[in-house]
Amino acid sequence: MNRFLWAVLNGLIVGTLVACGSGPLRPPASPAPVTATATALPGAEPPESVGPLPAPIMQARSRWTAVPWSELPLWGQDPLHEAWNAWLKSCERPGPVFASLCSEIRRLSLGSDQEQQDWMRARLQPYRVDALQGGSEGLLTAYFEPLLEGARRAGGRFTVPLYRPPAGLVQRKPWYTRQEIDTLPAAQAALKGREIVYLADPIDALVAQIQGSTRLRITEADGTQRLVRLAYAGSNEQPYRSVGRWLIDQGAVRDASWPAIKAWAQQHPARVNELLWSNPRTVFFKEEPLSDSDAAWGPKGAQGVPLTPGRSIAVDPGSIPYGTPVWLVSSGPTAQLHKLVLAQDTGSAIVGAVRADYFAGWGEPAAELAGRLKQPLRLWVLWPRIQ
Repeated sequence: MNRFLWAVLNGLIVGTLVACGSGPLRPPASPAPVTATATALPGAEPPESVGPLPAPIMQARSRWTAVPWSELPLWGQDPLHEAWNAWLKSCERPGPVFASLCSEIRRLSLGSDQEQQDWMRARLQPYRVDALQGGSEGLLTAYFEPLLEGARRAGGRFTVPLYRPPAGLVQRKPWYTRQEIDTLPAAQAALKGREIVYLADPIDALVAQIQGSTRLRITEADGTQRLVRLAYAGSNEQPYRSVGRWLIDQGAVRDASWPAIKAWAQQHPARVNELLWSNPRTVFFKEEPLSDSDAAWGPKGAQGVPLTPGRSIAVDPGSIPYGTPVWLVSSGPTAQLHKLVLAQDTGSAIVGAVRADYFAGWGEPAAELAGRLKQPLRLWVLWPRIQ
């Protein structure tokens, strides 16, 4: 985006798109201190001492309540070095709160898990993320980066265009709907010459737009092939509507996964436009080269740094600022997750205090995970202690 396996049932379908800014932190007036209990965790030395915990911190859409490290489920069992690469990426564009720690974070990239744990316990304070009304449980979904095939020129099976933003597109000002783009001469004229690539399947194009990014094997005009990335470059600022929900409401499917949606589209080709037009939102792209080093990372998220599979999440920036390390806990039939992640992205459907979209990566395993993950979530932000 400025931000970017099959996404969750309704999670992927809900998508992850545009970035927005986070508000400043502000403490409430005269909060009563909370007292911590000293509970040592295996492998964590030294144990935290008894004493008052910091006051709660208020965000626009959440309340952070300080807790002892002992409250973090299974803390100490996550290989932190896997998350450190994502943290180093955040340090490429740190916010003011974490900028002063980045030299230490870089130095610890070569440290052991124990050294990283000890440093975090010394320098950071855990806060449980609660809704303003007090609830601490939310929803985890997942998203991924599709890997598709395309062509520079329309022809044969490649007939579905993906566009650069039209000239004069204004942020936060609604442009033509998806149906109007397909049917109105004025909208088509505005997009003439803005085609980047053509895909073979309109559902694949919709998936790419909902995910906000895609990897493409492109056949060039001279017949050669190369791998590129199309990254989010704007939207028509229309509201997002889930095509999966539309199918369920129609009684057409019970399973709103992307395989089920594709199967329905193949069985009802005359109604594909009706399905697509049920979601008025569309997304425009910009092309980025994809070198071997770039290919090891995901697209840039709303923080402006490349996403790390399994270690980056999209959040509501009104609840958690970009670049914040977060202890994520989610248990369900799809996955058991207890891990350190970095808040590096957002999405139009990622709204609320305890809400996250887990970046699963790219390719079939990522699509499979993203297509199934929809389960309860708890979050703890790890915020710098006042020195």
